[in-house]
Amino acid sequence: MYYLIYALKLIMANYSIKDLENFTGIKAHTIRIWEKRYNVVEPKRTETNIRYYDDEDLKKLLNVSILNRHGYKISNIVEFSNSSITDKILNLAQSNSNAESQIENLVVSMIEMDENKFDKIFNTSIINLGFEETILKLIYPFFEKIGILWQLGTINPAQEHFISNLIRQKLIVAIDGLVTNVNQKSKCFVLYLPEGEFHELGLIFYQYLIKKRNHKLYYLGQTVPVEALKEVLMLKEVDYLFTSIITPMNDDKMECHFNELLKTTENIKKIFLSGHAAEEAANKDLPDKFHIIKSALEFRTILDSL
Repeated sequence: MYYLIYALKLIMANYSIKDLENFTGIKAHTIRIWEKRYNVVEPKRTETNIRYYDDEDLKKLLNVSILNRHGYKISNIVEFSNSSITDKILNLAQSNSNAESQIENLVVSMIEMDENKFDKIFNTSIINLGFEETILKLIYPFFEKIGILWQLGTINPAQEHFISNLIRQKLIVAIDGLVTNVNQKSKCFVLYLPEGEFHELGLIFYQYLIKKRNHKLYYLGQTVPVEALKEVLMLKEVDYLFTSIITPMNDDKMECHFNELLKTTENIKKIFLSGHAAEEAANKDLPDKFHIIKSALEFRTILDSL
């Protein structure tokens, strides 16, 4: 039992009041008023007397935010039992397509590591929007909302991996369910991540977009050496290359990688680059063969024009 309690404590994250504001959209001064007037949350203090909040506080504020946005008065919300709040939130998640509320519900499912709650939110969105629009209008904004806080370490990696793997499973199932009609107009893509790059989720969705539009592709996955990429390009006739670079590289390493790509891809029409590190490289002069993709919507437009 001791080890279980210890493990659960490791999963719990600590948040500043600014973190709560970023997650919930509730201003910090409003949170403090609600603390004093309604005892909505109760901050803890470190040994050095610094205020902080835990997962339970964040989850409660997210739920309060959702109910408040849908017409419930704060004075009434604080009188609801935890089970009553949960029931109302789930009913809203299944009946309401409001994107902000759905994103907040996803955050709660991540904090609780609740797969059933995630499935209900995700599946309801698919019914309302379809799979592709769910990824674009729900999952991408969800990652954007919490991405900065992940980088700051305010979310435990266990929670990040939990939710990322659930989304990864959904994407793979969707890709497997596609029936591609490759024809004379179809183009050929190779998708890969460079050596040392493991952030695959975005690349998997680009794979879905390409396959859905009846193009041929070879998906090589994570941390692919340039030499291995060369072998594929020697064996196959490829029109386009797509890679994502999120993990920061120093300028010399980035330039070396781009130069290697240019030598390797003489017969390729265009090299598509996505990811934060790739966007930073866009501030420098890149050869015309490179095209920085700033969003999945942009790439979808390009695919539809091919």
